[in-house]
Amino acid sequence: MRRRSLAVLAAASLLVGGLAACGSDDSSSEASDTLKIGVSPVPHGEILKYVADNLAAAEGLKLEIVEFNDYIQPNVALSEKQIDANYFQHIPYLEEEVAAKGYTFTALKPVHIEPLGVYSKTVKAIADVPAGGVVAIPNDPSNSGRALSLLAKNGLLTLKDGVGVKATEKDITANPKNLQFKALEAAQLPRSLEDTAISVINGNYAIETGLKPSTDALALETGDDNPYANLVVVRTGDESDARIVKLEKLLHSAEVKKFIEDKYQGSVLAAF
Repeated sequence: MRRRSLAVLAAASLLVGGLAACGSDDSSSEASDTLKIGVSPVPHGEILKYVADNLAAAEGLKLEIVEFNDYIQPNVALSEKQIDANYFQHIPYLEEEVAAKGYTFTALKPVHIEPLGVYSKTVKAIADVPAGGVVAIPNDPSNSGRALSLLAKNGLLTLKDGVGVKATEKDITANPKNLQFKALEAAQLPRSLEDTAISVINGNYAIETGLKPSTDALALETGDDNPYANLVVVRTGDESDARIVKLEKLLHSAEVKKFIEDKYQGSVLAAF
């Protein structure tokens, strides 16, 4: 997977929400008034750009949007205070990151759900997945268990009772088609379609590569009781930062909900 250095990302970040070049006399004040937030480009970056272009000025909020193309660096950048917040992850993933790396982060309110989907370039229906077919799934534990659970719900395998989205390959009790699992970094999953029977792809990466989850997925998660809503995460103690409070208000507005519904047509679901 292609990764950019944080220095390159910062240089390439999209400065929006009315932030303009200013003289040296007030540059420090300008920086302190601006909320710098790390995102996955789609849909998070698109949602924030809508907020910046249409809603932020009325609240006196300035946003600097920094795009990341993986799931690791946004939390590193937040921990190292290179950004003020990030918006790319769900709580199960955040909990894994905190347990593994000791981050002191706080998750705010759910914003949207990107349903995980099953995709293929050769198979037209779940029932037609061939015996011995290669199945690509995400390699991070929260999303790999989520993928196995989706496959089980669609009849391709059976899991131990009660494991649900915490499943691992060791929890598979029946694999009637003798499917071969290949765990990949989430960003690589769309490219894996060239070499797999099916691939289970996170919604943001599916959309980025031109797939439309609501129509192209052979199977798709629903939004009902879905614990995988994406949300803003901050360093613990920053929840009351006035800029964060303003952003949360705007991200949970009727205008943003309508933007999500109109733009993504069921491929991204508002979670509020």
